[in-house]
Amino acid sequence: MDKNYHVFSDGRIERTDDTVRVVTDDGEKKYVPIENANAFFLHGQIDFNTRLMSFLNDQGVALHVFGWEDYYAGSVMPERGQTSGRTVVSQVRAYDDTAHRRRLAAAIVLGGIHNMRTNLVYYDGRGYDLERHISELEQVADRVAEDVPIDELLGIEATARKEYYQAFNKILPSEFQLTRREYNPPPNEVNSLISFGNSLVYANCVSAIRATALDPTISYLHEPGERRYSLSLDLADLFKPVLADRVLFRLVNRNQITKDDFETDLGSCLLNETGRQMYTKAFEETLERTVEHPSLNRKVSYQYLMRLEAYKLKKHLLTGESYDSFKRWW
Repeated sequence: MDKNYHVFSDGRIERTDDTVRVVTDDGEKKYVPIENANAFFLHGQIDFNTRLMSFLNDQGVALHVFGWEDYYAGSVMPERGQTSGRTVVSQVRAYDDTAHRRRLAAAIVLGGIHNMRTNLVYYDGRGYDLERHISELEQVADRVAEDVPIDELLGIEATARKEYYQAFNKILPSEFQLTRREYNPPPNEVNSLISFGNSLVYANCVSAIRATALDPTISYLHEPGERRYSLSLDLADLFKPVLADRVLFRLVNRNQITKDDFETDLGSCLLNETGRQMYTKAFEETLERTVEHPSLNRKVSYQYLMRLEAYKLKKHLLTGESYDSFKRWW
């Protein structure tokens, strides 16, 4: 898989000859080999122009922008390599078919709960005593059925995630505690890490969907809305526990991220530049990890698993083949 590049410094990003150059406000110049780039993630105050956008479009490279408080602000996506009116029509028909939409939404909720539970089972096996939370997640999962209305499925998913987040306080050290999930803005370190990680998962799902002919605005669990790629919200729910949460646990428990890596201002708590660099480095290393795929009989990266999920959904919509959402098997 191609690489993601994260830019934290303020400055500008520009095309120079047949590559991309980042010029920081202090005059430092960094060159990026465009031939193996998947996407750029802009975290600083970065200027860019249409010449760069035209070049990135030709190269099939996405640009993901993070704004104030490191919220995901949006993406500039290259023209899709694949276009298929048949695929989009099938997506819309599945959305308009109440029974079909509920089946897909239920599969996504079940996959998300399974992956949350897998994390807890892992840490329970290492002496964190999470049996009660695991049991609660199993009971919540039992409430998911293909005929459950979408708003109820969203409620079930929220209940599962609330139970899951309660287990964080047992996994993390005492100085990193999660009283409750808050994100607008995040008031403490754990909320800040969750929000930042989730935004990276979401942006990577945007890139994964772009590789298919799926329309990223047509979704099944989350309601399609204005100015957001709601299908990425659906897929991100499957991968947040596997990517964002495991990175969070690992960095905090190994003391690689400490309270010195955050800055607090006006009721918000955000990773500083050092903290963001540490987190994204661990996140990208996780994306590059590989696992033996049971169907493909070869190793694939965590990053490629997101693309496979999009292709799997597309195949279901076009052929009617059963859709089983991603569930961590290793």
